[in-house]
Amino acid sequence: MIATAQDLTQEPPSSPRMRIHNYVILARLADKARAAFMGGNVGEYHTDCPLDHKLLDWKGVTYDEIKKEILAGSDNENLALYLDKHGMRKTPEQVKSWSDEMEKLNPYADPEKREWYAGEVKKLGLRPESTTLFDWLEADDRAVLTKTS
Repeated sequence: MIATAQDLTQEPPSSPRMRIHNYVILARLADKARAAFMGGNVGEYHTDCPLDHKLLDWKGVTYDEIKKEILAGSDNENLALYLDKHGMRKTPEQVKSWSDEMEKLNPYADPEKREWYAGEVKKLGLRPESTTLFDWLEADDRAVLTKTS
């Protein structure tokens, strides 16, 4: 099935916690890339960004490789199959474990990111100490849509 591009000024990309073959981030990465490169509207979102690279670097796959698959029309299922077969080999258990850890990730715990993250999270009325990266991204998605509506 060929996936289509979204208008990300009208609806947010998929939640980073959405799992495809247990890979978090992949659906969001794909939504943003399709919007940017396949006639959608990427709005305020970024492609080839640090979030995308959390998955890509862990798997040992480049953004250009995934972009090529997306431009060829791969849907999310086929992108996950691509990740299964390329880059560093990961067992299904490793993928699940990594994704579980990503869902708990809080940049506030990183001294180099603490100040930046606290500022971003507080803009949305959230507490940096207890707001995961994915919680913040989902809240920011809601705020972006409210701002553009």
